[in-house]
Formats: sequence, structure tokens, C-alpha cells
Amino acid sequence: MKPRLSRRQMITRCGACLTAGAATTMASLPASAKESPAKASADARERSFRYCLNAATIRGHNLSMAEEVEVAAAAGYDGIEPWVSNIAKHAEQGGSLKDLSKRIADLGLAVESAIGFPRWIDDDDAQRAQGLEDMKRDMDLVRQIGGRRIAAPPAGAHATPDMNLLKVAERYRVVLELGRTMGVVPQLEIWGSSKTLGRVGEAVYVAVEAGHEDACLLLDAYHIYKSGSSFTGLKMINWSAMHVFHINDYPADPPREEINDSHRVYPGDGICPLPAILRDMYDGGFRGVLSLELFNRRYWQQDARTVARTGLEKTKAVVAKAMA
Repeated sequence: MKPRLSRRQMITRCGACLTAGAATTMASLPASAKESPAKASADARERSFRYCLNAATIRGHNLSMAEEVEVAAAAGYDGIEPWVSNIAKHAEQGGSLKDLSKRIADLGLAVESAIGFPRWIDDDDAQRAQGLEDMKRDMDLVRQIGGRRIAAPPAGAHATPDMNLLKVAERYRVVLELGRTMGVVPQLEIWGSSKTLGRVGEAVYVAVEAGHEDACLLLDAYHIYKSGSSFTGLKMINWSAMHVFHINDYPADPPREEINDSHRVYPGDGICPLPAILRDMYDGGFRGVLSLELFNRRYWQQDARTVARTGLEKTKAVVAKAMA
């Protein structure tokens, strides 16, 4: 007969078994499961964003729509933001938009947004009516390739100062209603050099006064800077109502008054406080798409895939810094 164990001996042996079992279990876990809660949380925050290539970044390469899609997929993006003019060109040259949509999906991409310039905001009644027809046509093209959103910039008001923003809000509501019928959401975009809808506050006012459930903003790091709007004010925005943010950076020189689109640089290569902006966006509820939009002609002299891949790597590096 085996000797009976004392209570102390039993506790000691059980403790040793539990310790050994825990060690074995930990050894069998994947590395990700052993990470600290803080590290795991940071990784989760980084994965909250999706990454998209705005076709402006490689626009100077003069690629076809199909080639732009291939570049975005090869670089590792989650989506693409094409220019409507290139979608139309694809169709005009005999390409099937249905086949293009399938190719985009097969490559694991989403058409997160699209860029067009209808004059929906124009004070001239005839120009505005034509702008709505153009917007309808553009929305249809975007929808045919699986797109869900389109930019609604201040084309037609860029050089018009002191427009009545309540009227602009009414016109944006009309575009939003059009979007409901077309299945494509128009995102109110600012242009930093525009005399109307140049500043963040103007866009927020118009979106609020439009009084529509689908109203949303399409903001851009460069355009916010160019307009003179404060990045601090972004904390006032409900970021959960935003779907896409144009991410980019800019240098200290030339100064803000003289800088233009061509001076945009990769995220992290300029002076924009992107980590702080991204943290505020995340804390404000943003879980959308970071779309890389550059117009840098120096990059257009390089291989398109290199530019796209470099842009994604640098964007993710800035996000990692923001979420750390």
C-alpha cells in the first residue's frame, strides 16, 4: 500500500503539475497569443484601418484602368480609388465594366471610392443641372465596377468666394438623394485652395445642414493644411460617419501659401502630424479607409509598382507609430 500523502505534499505536487501544465500550454501557443495586452491592442488598432490606392498617386504613369488595378493588388492594398475618367475610358475603348468588376473582386480589392468633378455646386442653374447629370453618369460607372462611394468636391465653386453655405447644403442634399437612387454615396470633399468648401469648418457646416443620413466628409491631410484649418479642430468630428480619408504628407518648404498638389510626399516624409491625427481619428470612431493620394511628379518618373508599394509601406509605418 502506498503511503498516504500529507495535505502539504498534495498541494505542493498539484502546484508543480499546474506550473508544468501552464508552461507546456504557453509553449504550444502561437507567438501572437503570448504578446502583452498592450501589444495585442496596438495590433488590433492597426488592423482597424483598410488601405487603398488613389489612382492620382500613379496617374503620371498613364496606365489603363485595368493596369492600375493590377498595380494596387500587386502592392498589397485592400482597395483602389480610381478616377472616373479612366473608368469611362476603359468602357469607351471596348472594355467590359462587368469583367473589370470581376477582376477587381478576384484580386481581393474593393472600389472604396472614386474621383470625379461634376459641377453639382455651381450657382449657375444650367451648369448645376448639367453637373447633376454628370454626377448621375459618374455614379453609374462607379456602380458598374462595384464601387460604393464617390467624391463630391467643390468643382464649379473653386473660384467663387462667399457662397451661401445653406444653399450649398441644399445642393449637397440633392446629390445625396441622387446617390440613394444610384446606390453610390457622394462624399463632401474639401479643396484647400478653394474659395468655397476650402476649410474643414465649411464642410462640417454643409454636411450637418444637409440634414441627410448619408452625409459624410472626404478629408485630406494636404488639403486641411493648405486651407489653414487647424488639425486640433478634427477632434470635434464624428469620425465614425466618415468612410475614406486621403492620406499624404507635405514638406516645410515651400510655405503653405505657395505649396500645391505636386509637393505632396509619402506619409512620414514631411511635417504633417499624421500620428496624432490618426490617433484622434481612431479615438473619434474612424474605422474606414486610408487612401494614398499623391500627385508628386518625381514619383511618376519611377516604376509604378515601386511607388505603390513604397506608399503602402510608409503609410503602414505611420499607422503603427500612431497606434503604438
